[in-house]
Amino acid sequence: MKVLDARGLSCPEPVIIMRKAMMSKDTEYEIVVDNVVSRENVTRFAEHQGYKVTVSENNGEYTLSIRK
Repeated sequence: MKVLDARGLSCPEPVIIMRKAMMSKDTEYEIVVDNVVSRENVTRFAEHQGYKVTVSENNGEYTLSIRK
């Protein structure tokens, strides 16, 4: 599983990081973002690619678990 840290980045950067990571065709990823817009955009992108997304929130940081 690839773990990505996109804290402090604004869109579209977290989506670009996720897209580049997905080129490896792994079945599991985890990305940490720190704003709602990034959470929503990365979730939308991953679901459009056929992945299931689970989100957990802790002190304003969102961990997205992305799995095929």
